[in-house]
Amino acid sequence: MAVYKRGGVWWYKFRFAGRMIRESAKTESKTVARHAEKQRGRELEEGYNNIGDRRDERIQPLSAIAKAYLDEYRLKHRSGTFATYALGHVVRHVGKLLVVDVSSETVKQYQVARLKEKASAKSINEEVGFLLRLLGERGDAIRAALRREKTLKLRVLHSTGKAYSEQQKGRLLAAAVPASGDATKAKSRSPYIRPALQLAFNAGMRDAEIRNLTWAEIA
Repeated sequence: MAVYKRGGVWWYKFRFAGRMIRESAKTESKTVARHAEKQRGRELEEGYNNIGDRRDERIQPLSAIAKAYLDEYRLKHRSGTFATYALGHVVRHVGKLLVVDVSSETVKQYQVARLKEKASAKSINEEVGFLLRLLGERGDAIRAALRREKTLKLRVLHSTGKAYSEQQKGRLLAAAVPASGDATKAKSRSPYIRPALQLAFNAGMRDAEIRNLTWAEIA
């Protein structure tokens, strides 16, 4: 274990279960930094020893767990498109966290962050479901805590919906472009209708999510 100063504040670093932990103590006091270092080590040890059969996973970043989960998910399901989309948001927001660091507060902060991005409540609920499944038994405990607080799921405004058949999807796409296939001269008078439809059909995205999509999220 060691503490060092950088940018006016103290940092600590130590190796735990084969991983180098390097974090800011967010203090200008060396004494406080040493205390924070010991406290952090204790938290990791307690989390590591809490569930014996998932110890290695608990000290991995969520991004690594998500990748392994998606690989297995694609083998078991015909399409992994929506899972890839949902976990993409999860990894973007909390992918750098270690599994042992995720708590019910993490989930609530994630819900708020996605609401600020204009994501629908239904999509956020599904993304949180994937996040908790990634965490295994820890996710079960967090789910139970959120359910007791009545914050597990955001309220979804129900509306009558209809699933399109493949034939109906084909007619919608055909109507979005002329017979020549020139997408820049769409019958709808907008070149964006066809790509929007393709996103809706293939990525499970809703209208608000498509309208607020940024190039950074696509890249």
